Amino acid sequence: MRQFTEEQTLFRSSYRQFLEEEIKPHMAEWREAGIVDRSAFRKAGERGMLMIWPDEKYGGLGDPDFRWDQIIIEETARAETGEFFATLHSRLVGPYFKNIGNEEQRERFLPKCISGETILAVAMTEPGAGSDLSGMRSTVRDMGDHLILNGSKTYISNGINADVVIVAGKYLAEGASEPANPHAMTLVIVERGMEGFSRGQNLKKMGLPAQDTAEMFFDDVIIPRENVLGTPGMGFIHLMEGLAEERLIAATGYSASARHAFDLTRDFVMERNVFGKKLSQMQNTQFKMAELDSEIDMLQVYVDHLVNLHNQGLLTANAAAKAKLLGSEIQWKMMDEGVQLHGGAGYMDEYSISRMFTGSRINRILAGSSEVMKLIIGRDIFSQNYQSMLN
Repeated sequence: MRQFTEEQTLFRSSYRQFLEEEIKPHMAEWREAGIVDRSAFRKAGERGMLMIWPDEKYGGLGDPDFRWDQIIIEETARAETGEFFATLHSRLVGPYFKNIGNEEQRERFLPKCISGETILAVAMTEPGAGSDLSGMRSTVRDMGDHLILNGSKTYISNGINADVVIVAGKYLAEGASEPANPHAMTLVIVERGMEGFSRGQNLKKMGLPAQDTAEMFFDDVIIPRENVLGTPGMGFIHLMEGLAEERLIAATGYSASARHAFDLTRDFVMERNVFGKKLSQMQNTQFKMAELDSEIDMLQVYVDHLVNLHNQGLLTANAAAKAKLLGSEIQWKMMDEGVQLHGGAGYMDEYSISRMFTGSRINRILAGSSEVMKLIIGRDIFSQNYQSMLN
């Protein structure tokens, strides 16, 4: 049985109601517009549902328990409102201020992030640097009393809406012409309106049409020292420290999305007639659904296990990579079979499974592709740590 507190169970009901009242009714309109309206973040903030973990002095609940965000992620999948990237804002980008920011930065940014007045994004990806960040070409040059940011980023989620963007660039020490090493990076806080900071158009995608994704350009952007996040030159390490949680966030969503797609498909095949009987009575359908049901259940158990480990500070990069790999692959299998079992209806946008199919395709790529996850897991298998664990 899944373990949530009574307070969290009540929160699940409240968050489900919030999505049904304030977000889901607008999704068709926002998909047409290509962007979720900023008011969605403010409404979540007004109800105390945007950020849970920050201390009360900033406006949060001060509870770091990941299960609060697990509920938010699961209910977002259930409501088919995944293009509302509140979790990216709240749990993926926001914690950088907690983990590596200073008190002045937390006091300056967190209250408006919690209220939804300020929307967050993180910019790492470049045309030549996705999973391999060493290929990054953007630079942050130390000028002593300030820094200068140059370069460009692409495929940035919340790219149009974002007011504050955490940007990674190769660190050039004062007077240096080259980075000290390929992984010497610095994270800086770029704010809307800074001179030299501009954005490209809202990019058209295969799926997730209401999720704003954009290019960003930085032309001699002056970064004041107070907008340096963490230690200059240590940005790569700072980024790596957050990847395990990022992949757990992803796996949590994949599991919930797969289960919702399963439920939709189950309902459909119980109503669809083929050769004089319900499709659900066909042995092939029963076998397919039995296999999917088993895999999704096992995925959920593993995700819940990792959430428990994460709350204890024991989540490893290897375990999170396994969850991300299995979650994205099982989700994709469910979406593909779901479309197939829906028949021609599955190809029609009016059916949820069609939108879920195109929306989920990115998940075997973002936050580290399936191939990169296999590389991480494979390296661990042949490491001394793995052998010592077995012994």
